[in-house]
Amino acid sequence: MSLDRPVVITCSISGSLADRTQCPAIPYTPEEYGAEARRIVDEGGVMIHIHARRPDGTPSYEIEDFGAITEAIRAEVDDVIINYSTGAIGVSLEKRIAYLRALQPDVAALNMGSMNYAKYSARRKEFVFQAVFANPFDEIIELLQVMNELHIKPEHECFDLGHVGSLAPLVDMGVAHTPLHVDFVMGVTGGIPPTARNLAAMADNVPEGSHWGVIGISRAQWMLVAAALTLGGSIRVGLEDNLYLPDGTMARSNGDLIAKARQMVQDVGRRPASVAEAREILGAPRRDLTRRDVLKGDA
Repeated sequence: MSLDRPVVITCSISGSLADRTQCPAIPYTPEEYGAEARRIVDEGGVMIHIHARRPDGTPSYEIEDFGAITEAIRAEVDDVIINYSTGAIGVSLEKRIAYLRALQPDVAALNMGSMNYAKYSARRKEFVFQAVFANPFDEIIELLQVMNELHIKPEHECFDLGHVGSLAPLVDMGVAHTPLHVDFVMGVTGGIPPTARNLAAMADNVPEGSHWGVIGISRAQWMLVAAALTLGGSIRVGLEDNLYLPDGTMARSNGDLIAKARQMVQDVGRRPASVAEAREILGAPRRDLTRRDVLKGDA
């Protein structure tokens, strides 16, 4: 990628693991998602990655919850790229496809391979969380086929170098279409270690002409943001990935994290992409349909 290309700043507004006992700013209700979206866009974010929650904060994979959150965001901001998560442990592929079909976001994340997914405590000398995150090729291909049918741009999330290598056969099969939109998820125990050298190796292996960015998890996030910006990539921050600013202060909102990311973009001599520029870079043209339009069959 070229350093002259504008930087797509994405916000992971609310994940499915952290809750308000860890950070009071994490949104639960659609109205809170909408208010956070306003802060994100005001500070320069152009794409919002969504894990749905019920109003009590529990994770949800229901059409109604994704729809209500999306409506609240669109009521608050004139234009932003909507990106849905499709990753889950113990949630059927059919359920994940159902909300893509019903609501048709601009972009949908697609996990590019299976892995051990864990959190390790060096102090306790044990894994405090561990699971097998299964993403077999048959599920990847089925999700890609649905996204292609619905004109949803896939975001290929790669947690390891082998996941990047898995892109080539999918392109060769004709189910993944270049130029790709690829994000490297770094900092999860079980995935690639979060170093600048590893980020460069992953970037060197994406198909020619692809757009790529970094998703840094926890403390390594800001170092990875800096590395991606100097290598020509885009960036994602937000309360799903990391709750803290570089000085160790807990973020008061997603807007705090986006504001810091925008400052870093400008400090290295690059500039944030506008929403229109980001749509062109990603190949995600604006959808003017609302959830109600889709559910009524007006699409």
